[in-house]
Parts: sequence; structure tokens; C-alpha cells
Amino acid sequence: QVQLVESGGGLVQPGESLRLSCAASGFTFSLYAMSWYRQAPGKERELVVTITSSGVSTNYADSAKGRFTVSRDNAKNTVYLQMNSLKPEDTAVYYCTVAMRFNAYWGQGTQVTVSS
Repeated sequence: QVQLVESGGGLVQPGESLRLSCAASGFTFSLYAMSWYRQAPGKERELVVTITSSGVSTNYADSAKGRFTVSRDNAKNTVYLQMNSLKPEDTAVYYCTVAMRFNAYWGQGTQVTVSS
């Protein structure tokens, strides 16, 4: 079955960096675009970035442009989210997801807290 397991979250101070990972299994990872979403307390889940199956193309939310970088390693079935210059408003649970023909699958999420 499809499994997505995020890791790498934590508590950091404003301006610091984190690298999130999402390990995928149960499907042919190299065939699917992957996305990162986040959900802050009291807010709706929002798209952060999508990366195509090959990794050649990406699409970032305005809030992530210039600070976040998505990448993937198809040999390791893993997608990454490098987050730099973190701000308190980046505090959220971060999820990776894959959309397939009849279903979208989500990981359990990893908490990112940016606070001084």
C-alpha cells in the first residue's frame, strides 16, 4: 500500500533552516509528481510546492518562493523540502502528498515550529 513518511520537522528560531524528507513506498515513485502542503493552526491546508516526476519542473506558492527548495531522489524514493530563512508564519504541520488517478495519499505530517 502507498505510504508516505515525513521527517525532519522541529523547533527552530526565525532565520534558521530545516530540511524535511518524505520517504515513499508502495508505488512507482518516479512516475508521480509530489507535493508538499502545510496546515497552520486554525487555517486551511495550503499547497507549498509541487515537483514533477522527473524533478525538472517545480511550482512554488508565493510564500515559499526564494526561501524553500524542493528536490527529489527517485533512486531513494524520497522528496525533500529545504526551508531557509524560516519565519514564525511558517509554523505548521507539513505534509507530503501524491495524487493518483483515483486517490490522493498523504503522510502523517511533521511539525515545524518557528519561534524565538
